[in-house]
Amino acid sequence: MKLYFKQRFFSWFDSYDIYLEDGSTFYTVEGQLSWGHCLHILDDAGRHIATVKEQVLTLLPRFDFYIGDERVGTLKREFTFLSPAYDLDCCGWRVTGNWLEWDYQILRRDGSTAAVIRKELFHWTDTYTIETEYDEDALCALMVVLAIDADKCGSA
Repeated sequence: MKLYFKQRFFSWFDSYDIYLEDGSTFYTVEGQLSWGHCLHILDDAGRHIATVKEQVLTLLPRFDFYIGDERVGTLKREFTFLSPAYDLDCCGWRVTGNWLEWDYQILRRDGSTAAVIRKELFHWTDTYTIETEYDEDALCALMVVLAIDADKCGSA
């Protein structure tokens, strides 16, 4: 499955549209006014299905992932000097790659690729592609991308 992650041009809060290859909206992401990032993921019918919520009062950024009301994982930034690194506790995955250039992979325990994320250049707003081998990995991969994007925007 290939998803296109595009930030909305005019928005007071973090808002994104997630499209399929045919241009149809697959998910919508709406930011909420809160202390720390709080992003609600809606399906194509407008129903709330997941949330990415930043923990506050932590030394380094930390984001919890919820599907419905159930916490399914956490992404936390690790202490590094030169480039950001993340510890991922979700689906048995780990994140590797070049976050500064927005090219990274989400890998399974066995080393196979769960998702590949790339930033597309020459767009008015931030635009990324998220490629997953299995459709069921798309939602969790999107939550990882949203958390890393929120961290990068918050630390800039």
